[in-house]
Formats: sequence, structure tokens, C-alpha cells
Amino acid sequence: MRAARYYGKEDIRIEQVPEPPCGPNQIKLRLDTDTHFAFPQIAPAFVGICGTDLHEYLGGPNFCPSSRHPITGDQIPVTLGHEFSGIIKEIGSDVKQEHLRIGLPCAVQPTIYCGKCAACKAGAENACHTGGFIGLSGGGGGLSEAVSVPADQVFPLPEGIPLELGALVEPLSVAWHAVSAAPVTSESNVLVMGGGPIGLAVVLCLKAKGVTNIMVAEIATARQRFAKEFGAAHIIDPKIHDVMEEVMKITGGIGADVTLDCAGVPSSVKAACMAVKTRGTVINVAIWEKEIPFNPNWVTWRESSYKSVLAYQKADYQAVIENLRTGALKPASMITRKIPLDDLVEHGIKALITDKDNQVKVLVDVGVSL
Repeated sequence: MRAARYYGKEDIRIEQVPEPPCGPNQIKLRLDTDTHFAFPQIAPAFVGICGTDLHEYLGGPNFCPSSRHPITGDQIPVTLGHEFSGIIKEIGSDVKQEHLRIGLPCAVQPTIYCGKCAACKAGAENACHTGGFIGLSGGGGGLSEAVSVPADQVFPLPEGIPLELGALVEPLSVAWHAVSAAPVTSESNVLVMGGGPIGLAVVLCLKAKGVTNIMVAEIATARQRFAKEFGAAHIIDPKIHDVMEEVMKITGGIGADVTLDCAGVPSSVKAACMAVKTRGTVINVAIWEKEIPFNPNWVTWRESSYKSVLAYQKADYQAVIENLRTGALKPASMITRKIPLDDLVEHGIKALITDKDNQVKVLVDVGVSL
């Protein structure tokens, strides 16, 4: 089968690889690229290109293992694609989930975890000490014609939810996990730092939870427009206005109840801390590539809380899919481009690098249909 294989910095190849077997506890999905785990098998349909994929292309390997991964046993080259939907192609002999059947459209939670470390035993498998992600850390990936994944990480899509939206469940689950960690109510004043794909997903999830007074700080004009369309009540341009001062004006001098830093740059974390109210909550959503200066007094003088979140858990996937079913989450506008697998690098990854302000989510169509 064909798969998008990551070999290293600026080296992604579409090539032929063996189709993965379907292990006894796995589901095999049919997509249009490669994968090889040991559970049910799925054929991928649509795969989102993530900021993590861009970082791997520009400066990796980072998440992609340059030596044998302790859980998957794989190392580069590995198949990419961790934001994906697909169709169940094969079901392992020991799979107990009776609701799974061949031909069912689904989304996949790509978490890889050991189940044995202190984090996993504490119910925080998303923070597994040796964990990773299908589509980054080995074990196959969505950018292939088939992938085998653990049965308990396969989530059927409700009737009427297209496979394109199924590929958005992963980034929406990142946002849902972040928003669920924040003490928000419908009356909360919330500041989102950054209007990129995750920041916009956070806006959508806040709206789904009933929050209306959402402020987004973003410098790019196109992303400001997206944020407004997705439900932000106020747009703050940090190039023009001081974020803290604007938040104080909007909130009557109180500050934001919650701030979520999705931008991941030194100025954004400082602004998030300075704009939060006394005893408010700052949530770090971003993944940082290097250390930055951080002054604890930013939160100390407000007696505010600084909290970090990482990826998602099963409950987040379930909540996102349920909110897609009810219509509380309406993420279709996140999809700004769809491309075939052969265009992955030129019109997918490179487009997101050179034209990132005008793109939210680029989906790779791997060719599977119902």
C-alpha cells in the first residue's frame, strides 16, 4: 500500500510499504496510505495536517523517534498522520466491542501509552512517561491506505457526520480537554491567546459550552476574521493594543476569568498571565519548543493559578463526537483546503508554512469513501 513516510527534516516520501496485519485486539482501518499496528484495521479517509507535522518537517525529528520507540519499537522512517477518520476494514478476533463493525465510519484517538507507568495508573495516559501518538511515534499512521489501531481507541461517527468532520475530532479534542480543565461558565470572560487551528478550536468548544464573552488576541488579519466567524465577541490585535489593557476595558477592570495560551510564544504567556483576574486561571495549551523567561510574580501578585494541559483522553473524544451529533459544535469552516495524498508536501505542508494565516485545517483525502 502507499504511505507518507517521514525520513527526517524536509524529507517526506510517498512510497509503497507492506499493509499492516490486524492483531487480535485491533481494528484495521482502510485509508490511502500506510500504517502498521496490531489491533483492528481501519482504512483512513481524511487526515488533517497538524502544526506538529510542520515542526517535524522543518526541524525534526522531534516526536518521530530517531531510535526505537519504547512502546511501538519503531524508528524513522515512520508513517505520518495522527488526525484522521476512516472506515473499519477488519476486526481482530479478540475485539470485545460489539458496536464496531466492518464498514463503519469512525474517528481514531491516536494516543500510544504503556498502561504501566505512574501516569497511566493514575488515569493520565495522555501523560504516559513513554507515550506518543500513532502517526508520529510509529505504529502506522493515517496517511496510508490502511492502519491497525487499538479497538478501544476507535470511535464510530454518528449518522450524518461526514468523514471530513471525523478528521477534526482529534484537534477538537485537544481544545475540549483544555476548556474542560478551565473553570468556565456561560457567564465567564475568557481570553484566548492565538487564533491558529487550536485557538480557533478552543473558541468553538467554548461556544459549545455556552460561553459568549470570548476574547481572542491574534496579530494576523485573516485569523482575526476566522476568530470572529467562529464566535469570538472581541478581537484584540497585539500589534496595535496592549492585551491586558484591552481585556481590562472589556471586563470593566476585572480581568479575564480564564485565559488560554494557544500561541506558545513568550509574549503570549506573559499577556495571558497579566490579563487574568485576581484568583483567575491561566491554561497553557501550547507545546513549547524551548525554554523561555517566566516570572512567577505574573501569577503570584494575582494569586492566580497556572495550569497546563496535554492532548486529550477518551472522555474528550466522546464529548466532541456527542457535540458534533447535537450540532453544538459546528467545525466545518475549519476546513480551508482538501488535497490528494500526492500533494501532501507541496500543497499541504508547504502551503501551511508559507500561507498559514489564510489556512486553518488542510485535509488530505486518502481516497476512501463509503
